[in-house]
Amino acid sequence: MGRAVFIMAMLVMLSAISLVTARYQSRHLYIQNEQLLSQARELTVQWRHLQLERAELARNARVDQIARETLSMVPILPGNTLYMSEPQVPVMSSHSGVSR
Repeated sequence: MGRAVFIMAMLVMLSAISLVTARYQSRHLYIQNEQLLSQARELTVQWRHLQLERAELARNARVDQIARETLSMVPILPGNTLYMSEPQVPVMSSHSGVSR
């Protein structure tokens, strides 16, 4: 009888330790989940800031200003445009061997 009580007491102790371990792991996972959610929110905010910054950097007026000031580029005008034409190459017919 005394041996059965001892075994039952050991099983109860193991069950209690298992319960404490499970609760500890549950709290640890909950804290880790909250930290990851917080990190995800911060990354979302950073992503939105980067999108705004990219949009600002790619704005047409900014690119045009940099091209004019830094690269000394000017708008295209018909007076300062040079048109090039392709030289005419005679086409050879494959059947008759006569050029047109």
